[in-house]
Amino acid sequence: MLSEFELKRYNRQIIMDGWGEETQIKLKNSKVFIAGAGGLGSPVAIYLAVAGVGSIRICDFDSPDWSNLNRQILHNQTRIGINKAISAKQTLEELNPQIQVHPITEKISKDNVDILVDDSHIIIDCMDNFPTRYLLNETAIRKNIPLIYGSIWGMEGRLSFIKSPETACLSCIFPEPPPSEVFPVVGATPGVIGCLQAMEAIKFLTSIGSNLKGKLLIWDGKKTEFKTFKTFKDPNCPICGGKSS
Repeated sequence: MLSEFELKRYNRQIIMDGWGEETQIKLKNSKVFIAGAGGLGSPVAIYLAVAGVGSIRICDFDSPDWSNLNRQILHNQTRIGINKAISAKQTLEELNPQIQVHPITEKISKDNVDILVDDSHIIIDCMDNFPTRYLLNETAIRKNIPLIYGSIWGMEGRLSFIKSPETACLSCIFPEPPPSEVFPVVGATPGVIGCLQAMEAIKFLTSIGSNLKGKLLIWDGKKTEFKTFKTFKDPNCPICGGKSS
């Protein structure tokens, strides 16, 4: 049930057509895993927290530095040197003390990824490196839960809702990782893509609307243009084997 306080807090969502108290309770009972508490993880975590997602597991082994502060809005200059997951918990609980935030300070690896994701209903990929993205893709397949992919570079971003075997997996879409580099970024770019990732998660958790399945969305911030491209399963994919649902 929702408390009187929750009914007031989430009123503007509850009054939406097709939402109501039952949908808000779905969010309250939802568990999400956010991989990364940086540029993408910040808006994702903030908007899921204020929407009332009941349990947020946010994972990051790093700590913020000065170069992060143009985009990683979970943190501020007083948090330099503090673990990002711990900093995220502080910010999110200040925004919404009614939810549970579980900070995970471990580095994601092939040995612990299944344990860290635990019984989450969805994985939100807010990482900045493909080796870890591939690990998240594999555990999403093993656990039969969706993976929301997001990435940014400069004033451009990409987004996809991946649910194997219904859709191509991440390895089908990106069979080879791009070169590792320190990339440029304007803070509003992860703001845009992170908000879209949060929206994809909310739609899935509430069963309202349709997700970006079988498509890759490309956002060009310089031109303010969105384009979508179909994604295809690779029948020779070593991870999902191109299997159909």
